[in-house]
Amino acid sequence: MQPSTKGVRVHFSGKDRAVTTGPFAETTELVAGYWLWEVKDMDEAIAWVKRCPNPMPDDSDIEIRPLVTFEDFGEAVTPEIKAVYDEMQKKSQH
Repeated sequence: MQPSTKGVRVHFSGKDRAVTTGPFAETTELVAGYWLWEVKDMDEAIAWVKRCPNPMPDDSDIEIRPLVTFEDFGEAVTPEIKAVYDEMQKKSQH
């Protein structure tokens, strides 16, 4: 996942939802898990999370972070690595 500087948190308080952008201070208490969603952008991800029921009995937060993508590696991706990646993508679509 990308670092918290690229993430957002949706705070749940009853039926209210509040969005805060990262980075975030270290959390002392954390219940962790994850979902992988394919969405067009962070706004769509936030809209989906706002529809979720509060995951805890009291106030709580869900943090959203984008995944690291192949393009995030920039010039470190050689033509050979790109060719292997493209071949893997073709195989996964079958």
